[in-house]
Amino acid sequence: MIYKQILVVSMALLTAGCSTFSKDGGIDAVNALTRSRIQQDSTWLRSEPETQAARASTRELLTQPLAADDAVKLALLNNRGLQATYADLGIAEADVVQAGRLRNPGFSFTRLRRADELEIDRTFLLDVLGLITMPLRTDLEKRRFALTQGRVAAEVLQVAADTRRAWYTAVAAQESATYAEQVKQAAEASAELARRMATAGNFSKLDHAREQVFYAEATAQLARAQQNARGQREQLTRLMGLWGEDTKFRIPGRLPALPKSARDMRDLETQAINSRLDVQGAMQEAQNIAATLGLTRATGFINVFEVGYQRNSASNQPRQTGYEIELRLPIFDWGGAKIARAEYTYMQAVHRAAEIAVRARSEVREAYSAYRTAFDLAQHYRDEIVPLRKNISEEVLLRYNANLMSVFELLADARQQIAAVSATIDAQRDFWLAETALNLALSGKSPGAMALSAGAAPMKPTTAEH
Repeated sequence: MIYKQILVVSMALLTAGCSTFSKDGGIDAVNALTRSRIQQDSTWLRSEPETQAARASTRELLTQPLAADDAVKLALLNNRGLQATYADLGIAEADVVQAGRLRNPGFSFTRLRRADELEIDRTFLLDVLGLITMPLRTDLEKRRFALTQGRVAAEVLQVAADTRRAWYTAVAAQESATYAEQVKQAAEASAELARRMATAGNFSKLDHAREQVFYAEATAQLARAQQNARGQREQLTRLMGLWGEDTKFRIPGRLPALPKSARDMRDLETQAINSRLDVQGAMQEAQNIAATLGLTRATGFINVFEVGYQRNSASNQPRQTGYEIELRLPIFDWGGAKIARAEYTYMQAVHRAAEIAVRARSEVREAYSAYRTAFDLAQHYRDEIVPLRKNISEEVLLRYNANLMSVFELLADARQQIAAVSATIDAQRDFWLAETALNLALSGKSPGAMALSAGAAPMKPTTAEH
């Protein structure tokens, strides 16, 4: 009777301790981590209604030119790589549920006959060690689940930053291609005028050749600019997960204007240490390994501990009952290697967490330096170079209208503006890229190597000697 009571109590404990799957699959915790950083939520498409809702949101966003925030929203909805990453949440949660369940009990039945004698053995086995360590194992898997949520959140921030960078680069490339088209049209007009004047004998062969080569080079530059714009647009398309008719989306023709002033960032290093997900994840991983070390020490000397209830019967014999305990003796393996491995793994995790913290401090300083430099350069082009070029053009036009300059001197001045306009577009693009890198360095994870110009190579203007 006592064995039946033990069995009933064990099964009751098992049933009470069984873990279940959450309704959100862990995505709510991910959104809690990312919402304060990008002001947008992720959507894990796990059913057909959710997929249809995402499709409706996509169609609505594509009805108008996409802003940077719209592009990020589309990426969080449709990026298939990100959707595949969300599956890590389900895998980790399944491990939590599995840790909260015991191994299935075992039952063996033996029927032996000798002449007229019949012997029947019945054994019921229960994993007692698994029952004892279930709370520890469940806690460990919950820690790993939380760590997975942090990693998924970091990937969400990375995709959002990549999409934002791709949007700025695509808009800048489109703006440069539009300007290259204008340059090509001006060069074509200049070349045609030179041809007519050369035919009339009013233009030298040297000047005619200069106008022709400028037109030829402007045509080649336009082809390169248009191809770069198509390539950058496709990069943005891939990140947003669009295909088919959705690839005909529209983006603005110009980059956003610079802010009135640069951000005054204080306590950058402290903010990075407190907010960066890779730093938090490294520290949490070290804590998880420390908890695993405690479990290793607790079970290092016992590999298998099972209790079995036996009920045997034989012909013309009283029924035989009892129990069986299976215990692996630590004769050859005392668990020292397992404990040492866990300790070294913990030491490794601690040093890696410290290394990530040091790197985070350095990266955020570098990111802010690049941000301030990019802002100062873009502001310099906006407030100094562009106004000066405009003043020069106005003076040249006045002299041309007063017949003090020829049309070709007017065109030569227009060519000199090419470098200023192209550099202004590049500087404006580099500022927005630097701001994106700074935001990622402050709250997400390592943004990688940060250069002052993180986008495509600036378009080199073609100038002719006069």
